Amino acid sequence: MNPEDESPEPRPLQRRATADYMRIAGQRSVVYGLVEFDVTDAREVIQNRFEETGERLSFTAFLVGCLGRAIDDHPDVNAYHDWRGRVVRFDDVDVNVLVEKHVDGEKLAIPHVVRRANRRSVVSIHEEIRRVQTSPAESRHSSLASLGLRLPGIVRRQIWRLPQVSPVHWKRLAGTVAVTSVGMFGDGSGWGVSPSNYTCQVIVGGIATKPTVVDGEIVPQEKLSVTVSFDHDVVDGAPAARFTDRLRGLVETSYGLDEHS
Repeated sequence: MNPEDESPEPRPLQRRATADYMRIAGQRSVVYGLVEFDVTDAREVIQNRFEETGERLSFTAFLVGCLGRAIDDHPDVNAYHDWRGRVVRFDDVDVNVLVEKHVDGEKLAIPHVVRRANRRSVVSIHEEIRRVQTSPAESRHSSLASLGLRLPGIVRRQIWRLPQVSPVHWKRLAGTVAVTSVGMFGDGSGWGVSPSNYTCQVIVGGIATKPTVVDGEIVPQEKLSVTVSFDHDVVDGAPAARFTDRLRGLVETSYGLDEHS
């Protein structure tokens, strides 16, 4: 190989945080459910609202609202085991989402925690996400964060052990559940599977139009690929399945999209 063909670059510090997270999250007993939700009606409601008002509701906000309600109905998935073997269950559903915004001239996905999603309307969640997207951009790395990423790995990784050490502090820092998306990687259906440091995480995949039997007739419907993961040390299969079924029902009936505030 010609050395002139090589272009080595320093590894970004942020990749250390990702590698640390994946290493610790990979030690959890995570199980996955790959499901499809029919979002035909929900997307039509969002489109109709846009045509009437000129404002397009965030699809992420809609999913967060559905997630908050589903967990409110099935609180077993909103819990953690601490180091003393106790189950710490939370009443508030704090959802960690990725919000796209411009930082240092680059479009990045920034983590943001939507607090008390189970007690909020979809519209209020939408307005919060829009505020975060348009708020003044901060520097990508604060001096403190940059310093932390330069610490030895065994020290850096301790922060990702917070769910087991102190679930209350983890909630304050990163919420109780997470929603992330791989749908931007391409068109059509597709699932994503990733280790998770949360008891419950929803990975939103792509949307594909598929033939579906509706009222005895085959019609095209828009199907959203969704991966739901659970920490099996905290949640058993039956309550996880009931929660997923409730989440599907809320999404497919356009929960919260008829609210105005």
